Amino acid sequence: MTDGNHPIETQETFYRKLFRVALPISLQSLIASSLSLVDNLMVGNLGETELAAVGLSTQIHLIFWMILFGFNGGTTTYMAQFWGKRDLHSIRRVTGISITVSFSAGVIFFLASFFFPRRILGIFTDIPAVIDMGMDFVRFSAVIFLTWSIVAPFTAALKATQQTSVPLKISIAVFGANTLLCIIFIFGVFGAPKLGVMGACLATVTSRTLELILYLIVVFGRKNIIAGPIREFFSWNKPLFRRVIGNAVPTTVNEAMWGLGVSFYNAAFGRMGVTEFAAVQAGNTIQNLFALACFSIGDAMLILVGEKLGKGELDEAHCLAAKIMKVAVCIGIVGGILILPASWLIVGLFDFTSQGRRYAMLILLIYGVFLFIKIHNATILTGVLRAGGDTKFGMVAEILCVWLIGVPAAFFFALYVKLPIYLVVLCVQAEETVKFFILRRRYRSKKWVRNLINDMPQ
Repeated sequence: MTDGNHPIETQETFYRKLFRVALPISLQSLIASSLSLVDNLMVGNLGETELAAVGLSTQIHLIFWMILFGFNGGTTTYMAQFWGKRDLHSIRRVTGISITVSFSAGVIFFLASFFFPRRILGIFTDIPAVIDMGMDFVRFSAVIFLTWSIVAPFTAALKATQQTSVPLKISIAVFGANTLLCIIFIFGVFGAPKLGVMGACLATVTSRTLELILYLIVVFGRKNIIAGPIREFFSWNKPLFRRVIGNAVPTTVNEAMWGLGVSFYNAAFGRMGVTEFAAVQAGNTIQNLFALACFSIGDAMLILVGEKLGKGELDEAHCLAAKIMKVAVCIGIVGGILILPASWLIVGLFDFTSQGRRYAMLILLIYGVFLFIKIHNATILTGVLRAGGDTKFGMVAEILCVWLIGVPAAFFFALYVKLPIYLVVLCVQAEETVKFFILRRRYRSKKWVRNLINDMPQ
């Protein structure tokens, strides 16, 4: 019995494998965004100024995380294709390259945040109360850059070898620890001092340190398949380094410029007022509960399609990508529909004025309408193009749309036309709409269908 051109068993096998890989990534992303939601809900109960201070203080974290996400997205291309050949030695060497570059970047961000917190906050807002309140947060949370720079490469290696449940379990532990510590330190329960905004900082730093420790225990303490002698991780040669860096630099620039662009959006929103920015911050937090979970399809695409390409099964890789794209768009549509009813419940938990609540609801309505476009674009950028190493095209498309359309629209409509915040957010969506048509055309061209490791130097 068949279903179209595919046997029913093949379809069932496809969905089983997709969700075996994608579901843990989705849940991990959901937990990660929930961690941010918990922080914002607790800080939001202190007031709109406090919420704005924490939101703006973490913008530098967003930029760094997007750099890590981009760089490790580029290295995962090779990890996934090497996994197609079950070449664990090469996967370890690529992981070592990722750790070397990521930690070097982490040191730079650590030093900048620790010594120049006021200048960093001044990039994103000109509200003195918010800057004064956020300075210590930026300075003392700088250690997160160092922990993330080691965690991210190991997370990429575990996902590329399709051990996606391992990062999920660690994220659950980190989420639990962060939630408990936030309650203790923000509000001063169980005899602890009431630290407010700095309590959120202390909870986050402690939980992220725990995260690093858990990864090291799982990989090396329990002798995971990606574990090996430390020297093996750093035994890469120059030809391999150049190949990996050549693919990872465009993804790094892509995500860094995207993250910087989002921070510039927030810089525009942050200059409209505390209520406006707090509404955007709440809207982004709630949208991320849906969007980040949906983006896991892109990660699964990179892992599964990359494995096929590494085996040299190019036609099968393209067919698999087409199936996953359909799933991604359907999930984006369903997620967009669910955002609005969920937002009625969650927005009410924030200590907002009636105007702030109205702004947040309208922003979430806009996010819901455009979510399927956002998921479509993310799946092609982080899944399709990266699986085949077509990273330069993705970089150019992302940068042009964000910086020639999105950022100018945010500042023009926020500061010159002075539209209400929800209409400014609507205008910024033009960036995703234009990107949709550019990426769709590239996907259909099949220029991304490539094996990168057949002639890889050893």
